Amino acid sequence: MSVVPSVNDCFQEWDGLQKEFQQIQETHRLYKKNLSEVTKLQEQCLATITRQKKKLKELSTALKSCTSSANADEIETIKKIQDFIKGQTSAFFEMEAFLPKKNGLYLTLVLGDVNVTLLSKQAKFAYKDEYEKFKLCLTVILLVVSFTCRFLVSYRVIDAVFNFLLVWYYCTLTIRESILINNGSRIKGWWVLHHYVSTFQSGVMLTWPDGPLYQMFRNQFLSYSLYQSFVQFLQYYYQSGCLYRLRALGERHTMDLTVEGFQSWMWRGLTFLLPFLFFGHFWQLYNGLTLFKLSELPECKEWQVLTCGLAYMILFLGNFFTTLRVLHQKIQTKLHERTKCL
Repeated sequence: MSVVPSVNDCFQEWDGLQKEFQQIQETHRLYKKNLSEVTKLQEQCLATITRQKKKLKELSTALKSCTSSANADEIETIKKIQDFIKGQTSAFFEMEAFLPKKNGLYLTLVLGDVNVTLLSKQAKFAYKDEYEKFKLCLTVILLVVSFTCRFLVSYRVIDAVFNFLLVWYYCTLTIRESILINNGSRIKGWWVLHHYVSTFQSGVMLTWPDGPLYQMFRNQFLSYSLYQSFVQFLQYYYQSGCLYRLRALGERHTMDLTVEGFQSWMWRGLTFLLPFLFFGHFWQLYNGLTLFKLSELPECKEWQVLTCGLAYMILFLGNFFTTLRVLHQKIQTKLHERTKCL
């Protein structure tokens, strides 16, 4: 049986709530004061770093011009200064990861001039981990949907849903990766551009109308998509294991991510993964050549055929030669290390 509170109990509860509200107001006042101070410190740090980077760049240029007329002792000192400048550049990179920075062109177009810098390590790690879980979850979903479209159903509407999912997935990855780069993730070169090209290619597939040419390419495209999702699933577990081990040894940056393709830090167990990667690259080449042949047919009226073929060729060239370049660099590094040991 419930007990009905008395009037005095209600008054006491009200007094307690008023005191607690006063404490909340005081805490919020301190929060706003500290936030204002943090903003001022951020501006000071950014201005100082910008000034230091400019001076170091000028000093580096001056040292290069002095090297030709310097003696042996001076050259040794110059090398030490240059090494120090390189160390300063890395230190500035770490500092700037915790300071607000101006968004790039892509983020500005998508989000506007919004500060997306996460100011604590915990927030950065949480966002990075959420990004990795998002990739894994969508990879599994794409694997299931592509299998369904390839073997269970054959409707253009379902294919359109699958292609729309691909567009949304790759577009979301480009936005999330841009935010991660703003927060210190070192995603570079082709692996950034790869998702932009994939977004474009998926968008073109989405607009391709049903017809004889689409049906000719459909099964090949869905089989490729199924295989690609499978390889991305393998890559995720292989790369996440590599990153976990290297971070524990202190050899990798804590904000490094798993990406499509071969990276310089991947080596152990790579003989298992490389054949899958290269097979996927050559499948992209095969898709491109198939679409080029279809575009030459008299009944070809759709612009999507040739455009998709070009996109697949760009993906093949970027993936294949980037993988070869990184593999060559890794082999050269290994040979150099063995030579030193001998």
